[in-house]
Amino acid sequence: MSGDGCPALPTDHVCWRHDDPAAFEAAARAFLTVGLAASEELWFVTERDPAGAREWLAAVPGLADALRDGSARVVPLDGTYVDGRVADPAAQVRAYAEATEAALAAGHAGLRVVAEATGLVRTPRQRVAFTRYEHLIDGYMRAHPFSAMCVYDPRELGAAAVAELACLHPAGNVDDVLFRLYAAGRGRTGLAGELDRSARDLLATALERAAPRPVDGRVVFEAGRLRFADHRCLQLLGEYARGLGAVAVLRGLPGVGVARLVDLLGLPGIRVEAAR
Repeated sequence: MSGDGCPALPTDHVCWRHDDPAAFEAAARAFLTVGLAASEELWFVTERDPAGAREWLAAVPGLADALRDGSARVVPLDGTYVDGRVADPAAQVRAYAEATEAALAAGHAGLRVVAEATGLVRTPRQRVAFTRYEHLIDGYMRAHPFSAMCVYDPRELGAAAVAELACLHPAGNVDDVLFRLYAAGRGRTGLAGELDRSARDLLATALERAAPRPVDGRVVFEAGRLRFADHRCLQLLGEYARGLGAVAVLRGLPGVGVARLVDLLGLPGIRVEAAR
């Protein structure tokens, strides 16, 4: 159970599985309209023909004016991300940080992006780099006025590849991904959803890509919205932390079931701090 009083999952970083054009268009327009109302600068990052993309955006009430005055823009995918189509995670975060600061300097409240990013994650090598970037930019979003909808096409990537990306976003429409691992603030990582037996391999990949680091000997996972955890996944969290010379701390878990399981099995490297 998530428990009353748990912080809501962040909604500023959305993963959208683009397998229904009408649903995507409605979601993207709604996402951009929120930014328009908040006086944010708006980007649509895409490989589409720019003229066609502008025409599509201009059909949204208010966006035609924003396109004319430059507060909304169509940005080519190649002009936003690194050359060679393999992301440098830290450099890409810096690029969006600079764009956010430029938006603020121009009088906007922040920067909001819809990015059709399928072309950047087609190969395993690309996904290793880009999933690391996804977690780093998620952390940037917790403290800065930058929001993004990351759009991926499962018809090109396959469901497993989309799952690798979706589980590192706190929000989205990929409902068959059981858990979310996301940035929860400085030195903390959020865990939400369910960690059942089938989630273990994806969790291992997510931990490897996100690479949460210990602070004062603890890798803290904010787990107030973690509904279930299988002992294999708990063991994996403990092993991950121990590999860094630390202990994994599951903070804010509702109920006492997971704590009892950890004690009963004597799982090393993991500690549970139940919700108060």
